[in-house]
Amino acid sequence: MKILWAPWRMAYIKKFSEKNEGCFLCRAAKENDDKNNLVVFRGKACFVILNRYPYNNGHLMIAPYRHIGSISDLDDDESREIMKLLKLSIKALKEEYKPDGFNIGLNLGKVAGAGVEDHLHFHVVPRWAGDTNFMPVISDTKVIPEALEESWRRIRERFIHLTA
Repeated sequence: MKILWAPWRMAYIKKFSEKNEGCFLCRAAKENDDKNNLVVFRGKACFVILNRYPYNNGHLMIAPYRHIGSISDLDDDESREIMKLLKLSIKALKEEYKPDGFNIGLNLGKVAGAGVEDHLHFHVVPRWAGDTNFMPVISDTKVIPEALEESWRRIRERFIHLTA
């Protein structure tokens, strides 16, 4: 069995448990500052945001605007739009980054790995053959070759193009 270690995620998880800054997804949904908040696309019921602590370039999250923590709390419009945005995210990332595959999923509850357990969100992580190397293993460092601002610009432009 292979194990994917992501020790850099612990700082992110601890950040939310140690200080109450409110929900960053709610803040991003409400504020009119998409560039700073890394929001790449807004739908009617849900939005797409770039992960500030990505596993890979282009790591997106899709969340409803409503602050809900369970998939059973989604209404029909939110459920449909999440699936639509998952498909759109994959299409945008395929065109912009040309990955070899994707990891798509959500973590329900802290024991399942949810860093933000009370605001439901789906992850879309582009993957490439050989995208993990020795750096995380020997130096507790993840190499992300593109700045978040550049990823935000590229993905946002691709969403605009695909939805025009």
